[in-house]
Amino acid sequence: MKKLLFIALTFAILSCNKQEGSEGIKTAYVDTEKLMKEHQHAIDIENKYKVKSEEMGRELETEAKQFQADYESALRQAQAKGPQWAQQKAAELQEREQRLNMKQQSMYKEIQDASNEELDSLVKDIKLYIKDYGKKNNYDYVYGTGLTSPSILYAKDSYDITDELVKLLNEKYKPTEDTKTAEKEEVKK
Repeated sequence: MKKLLFIALTFAILSCNKQEGSEGIKTAYVDTEKLMKEHQHAIDIENKYKVKSEEMGRELETEAKQFQADYESALRQAQAKGPQWAQQKAAELQEREQRLNMKQQSMYKEIQDASNEELDSLVKDIKLYIKDYGKKNNYDYVYGTGLTSPSILYAKDSYDITDELVKLLNEKYKPTEDTKTAEKEEVKK
């Protein structure tokens, strides 16, 4: 009786551990860092916000130069107009400098938030695309590697489908007028 129970238990354990042979599993991986560097949509997003950042930077630079000129002018006038005027002007300039710093921080946060939102949306779309690609091409697993999602420490290069996905995603991507304008701005420089 114990022997029969032992055989039944062994059979149950072995049947639970039955695994598909390695030749039956189809896997691949994507270098996510490379994908984001070479996917035209990601490049366009980066360029778009780089141009916006430079535009805002020029605006702030103009205000900063005006502030510097006003500061130097106040320094020259301080002795002639007396300590009370100098104190009042210093407080005025300090408040103006704080507003300028807050404006700079606000502008850069606005750009960063908008960029992150657009990139997050792109990453979601890419994940869905890879999922559909995996299903369509009968992959059991598609892994990600790179700095953003390191889930592979080693894989044969023959399993790398990054270049194929970059090509397909770039073929699928249609730039908008916004990104075309950003590209033209970038070329002008």
